[in-house]
Amino acid sequence: MLETLKLWDTYLFLLINGMHAHFFDGFMFAVSDKIVWIPLYISILFVLIKCWKKEAIWLVIALILCIVISDQLSSGLIKHLVQRPRPTHCDDLKGLVHIVNGYTGGNFGFVSSHASNAFGFALLSSLIIRRKLYAYFIFAWAIITAYSRIYLGVHYPFDVLGGILVGVIVALGCYWVILKLRPSLIHEDNYEFMDRSTMLLPLSVLSLSFAGIIVYSLVG
Repeated sequence: MLETLKLWDTYLFLLINGMHAHFFDGFMFAVSDKIVWIPLYISILFVLIKCWKKEAIWLVIALILCIVISDQLSSGLIKHLVQRPRPTHCDDLKGLVHIVNGYTGGNFGFVSSHASNAFGFALLSSLIIRRKLYAYFIFAWAIITAYSRIYLGVHYPFDVLGGILVGVIVALGCYWVILKLRPSLIHEDNYEFMDRSTMLLPLSVLSLSFAGIIVYSLVG
């Protein structure tokens, strides 16, 4: 059973990784760069401070802890326990993996910390902000980020799915702690000032970031 799953995982990886083009090489490489998304994080921080004022500190701490815990569980613990080589470091796949800009990642790939961090942040922030349009945008971002890791050849699909599971569990755990320790932060009264203009900033930043990545990919 395990060998069958590995074969399917490898097959899906080669299928996805093999569907490459010059434009998407630049696009996925940029999407996978964590620094690119700093303006997005800052815009969400602005929304939290505007709506929760001083109490926003607890939500910011929860989001930071969510990312830190997801990242440490993925990269600091699970990868070293499982020790599954990335496709770029697998001898059986030499010459078959499409590598972008010489990027091969570290030795081990299960689970993907990019996927765990992105989905953990997307889920927890959407549970806090509780706006459907924001949820659609932020989960689209998380999905593209996770997909980019397979496209770039540094993760198998199961690495990404494992990362998503870790991120979701950590996000739900952090949200549970918020509900237990500071339930007033998620009370309906806190959302009466969160109008469309408030949500426009992170959605605009996310859209502009993708637009910038598209331009970079076209001219790169």
